[in-house]
Amino acid sequence: MVVQDQPNVSRETLATLERYAALLEKWNARINLVAPSTIPDLWERHIRDSLQVFDHAPQHARLWADLGSGGGLPGVVCAIAAQEKLPECRFVLIESDKRKAAFLMTAIRELGLSADVIAQRVEQVDALGADVVSARALAPLPQLLPLVARHLAENGVALLPKGKTHAEELAAARAEWQFDAASHQSKTNASARILILKGLTRG
Repeated sequence: MVVQDQPNVSRETLATLERYAALLEKWNARINLVAPSTIPDLWERHIRDSLQVFDHAPQHARLWADLGSGGGLPGVVCAIAAQEKLPECRFVLIESDKRKAAFLMTAIRELGLSADVIAQRVEQVDALGADVVSARALAPLPQLLPLVARHLAENGVALLPKGKTHAEELAAARAEWQFDAASHQSKTNASARILILKGLTRG
């Protein structure tokens, strides 16, 4: 695949992202990792969209949990970026679908990433105490926050890409949760945001 408007990453990181994109396309023909209609726009819709999540990661992060990883978005993409910029950070990708988990394990092995896969439901996994928790297109914020809180360290940060309903989801979540939130404009979708949540407590 020819990458148009290459992302602002090193040559080595770009090469690994290209290998990941090729793997994703290959496997997507057999299992639905991403919507087939989005494959022609894979770099903008999925890879760039996931890379911008990594831009908000704290430099002290040593454990990153990605919930409902699916095809590795943003988990695998962020793990690729971390090889150069956060080399001490280990990733845990949680994905209950066994076929998708098999893809994630293959990608990790072939790309040499510092990551593990847990093929269970997020709520069944022992609390991880992660410095960073990410989740993309997993659930609306009120349903997502109990899962995030389960795996987030006390001083951890949640990095959550959200679409055009982000404001409504934030308002609904505040009915049951307290947190500090920052909202950053998405670089790939004018109506989307990257939500950064800290100090997450129920009540």
